[in-house]
Amino acid sequence: MKSKSTESSAYQSRGLTRRDLLGFAGAAIASASIPSTGAGPAPVTRQGKISKPDSAVMNPLSTYMSEAATRALPQEVAEKTKQHILDTLAAMISGSKLLPGQRSLQFAEAYGGRPMSAVVASKLSCGAIEAALANGVLAHADETDDSHSPSQSHPGCAVVPGALAVGEQFGISGTHFIRAVALGYDIGTRVTMTLGGQEFEAASHWSTHSIAPLFGAAAAASCAASLNAQQMRWMLGYTVQQSSGLGSWNRDTDHIQKAFLFGGMTARSGVTSALLVQSGWTGVDDIFSGKDNFFAAYNPQADPSGLIDKLGERYEVTRTNIKKWPVGSPIQAALDALVLLRQEYPFNADQVQQVAVRLATDEAAIVNNREIPDICMQHILAIALIDNTVTFASAHDRALMKDPAVLRERAKITLIPDADLERLMPLRVAILEVTLTDGKKLSRRVDNVRGTPENPMSRDEVLAKARDLVTPVLGAQKSTQLLAKIIALEDVADIRELRPLLQLS
Repeated sequence: MKSKSTESSAYQSRGLTRRDLLGFAGAAIASASIPSTGAGPAPVTRQGKISKPDSAVMNPLSTYMSEAATRALPQEVAEKTKQHILDTLAAMISGSKLLPGQRSLQFAEAYGGRPMSAVVASKLSCGAIEAALANGVLAHADETDDSHSPSQSHPGCAVVPGALAVGEQFGISGTHFIRAVALGYDIGTRVTMTLGGQEFEAASHWSTHSIAPLFGAAAAASCAASLNAQQMRWMLGYTVQQSSGLGSWNRDTDHIQKAFLFGGMTARSGVTSALLVQSGWTGVDDIFSGKDNFFAAYNPQADPSGLIDKLGERYEVTRTNIKKWPVGSPIQAALDALVLLRQEYPFNADQVQQVAVRLATDEAAIVNNREIPDICMQHILAIALIDNTVTFASAHDRALMKDPAVLRERAKITLIPDADLERLMPLRVAILEVTLTDGKKLSRRVDNVRGTPENPMSRDEVLAKARDLVTPVLGAQKSTQLLAKIIALEDVADIRELRPLLQLS
């Protein structure tokens, strides 16, 4: 993962500061008070030139999107995409046992619509829109799904459900499905990278975690629906109109609204955009230029050309993290550090006197003594001290939060917000310092977490993680069949062949 100064270079090159962003709302209010003079002035670009009614971005963008279904992916990109599909499907299946997943399944059963697309880890089939919502919530029922640091988003939990729901409706092939998912990662992440990523979210209060997955799901679903270039233009217009979501998800203690915002809402809305246009709806021809366009509303300083920057050359799925551990992203590096320390200096929990963990200030706030076990740093490290590992089962066992042995280890752990590490974001660095009872002090810093592009998991590691998540729900035999089917997706003639393996018997 790159440093904050590297990842946000495009943002900084536009001269955009927090002060600029904080002034957007005031500028919008002031402009609203100016009397209208008919059609109003012609749009002006950042360079002060009169822009054409159609932006220089929309034509190459919509053309690229419309051709994605028939465009072969590089072999390594296709392999990486299959791994993210498997990782996301595993998150859906394991998520069915958690509270947000259970609420999602209850909603799907009550309001399912015409049976067309499968709801994973159930016996239900719904309309594509309802299935996308349910599966999106399942995919982010906890913190098991993937994440993309440059865009500050979790793409998979919306992109894969969107492509799957529409793919089932139209019976697309496994190859078509892979290409639709890869397109979703490419389009959705570029939207919030263009807006400014983490700095944009922090200053504007909009959530990149809803905006990026929404556009990703819309692109993936539209590819699955085989929309042409003109239809892609209209689809993007409907997607912009549905773009929403605030950073207040941080205050959700049950993870239900967070799962809706990250995965359910975004998958549902993306599929809606695709299917409306596929059914014959028309709309705004270029939502990225002209009066009241997307960037004028969200970030007037943004350069729309970011939407097509290295499109077809840089595949964002290859820059997306797969989490080794079934816990919140800010905890990953600390767990890696503990494992690495123990490999060098073996010790058990009884030998530990004190543990100090340094994290970026914003990251520390997310995982500091939280009520939810899998996003509580102190709790997860306590389990790791005792068990020498963390599994999906142990990370989600709420009873362990009151277990005397876990509480004893938890009391040894201190989380320290570090302003210097904050300046490295979106690089999630952890510094772990362990003091043993004999007085020995051990320290380990982790910059590139296992599962990041700089330290990727192997296919076997991804399969092992998926097996741990899926087997308790589907059983060993069906899980083995599902994993093999996903790895060989190119051989699948109709994506609906996955349904018996994804659902309960």
